[in-house]
Amino acid sequence: MTRRASVVILMADDDADDRELTRDALAESRLLNELHFVEDGAALLDYLHRRGAYSRPGSAPRPGVILLDLNMPRKDGREALREIKADPELRKIPVVVLTTSKADEDIAQSYDLGANSFISKPVTFEGLVEVVRSLGQYWFDIVELPPPPPGR
Repeated sequence: MTRRASVVILMADDDADDRELTRDALAESRLLNELHFVEDGAALLDYLHRRGAYSRPGSAPRPGVILLDLNMPRKDGREALREIKADPELRKIPVVVLTTSKADEDIAQSYDLGANSFISKPVTFEGLVEVVRSLGQYWFDIVELPPPPPGR
């Protein structure tokens, strides 16, 4: 199988350390995907709708997969997920909830809101590398992602 390196990953997480660890885990896993970060749900929606700081052409390539933390300021991951899955232009983008929570209610609510997967963040870097490697294999080698809409 050929890994699709052109698939953009967009990570929404307010924790700078988690963002950096994820970048390092991608490199360690030898995933060559382009990775973009936003720090909260409001910025995530701005990115996806290409407004505000993301209105410049090329500043917000359409993601093939979104990694979404639940607990963020301004607009949390649950609110952002609800808006993404309610939008006909965005709902086909797979959303993987990647969060510290292991609460049954967070898991159930995430799936109710349309999450494609729910993963509790591992506590070790090695664990994160394994999760990222598995995500890469699944989302970029095995499944067929929906094509971007025309003109995107």
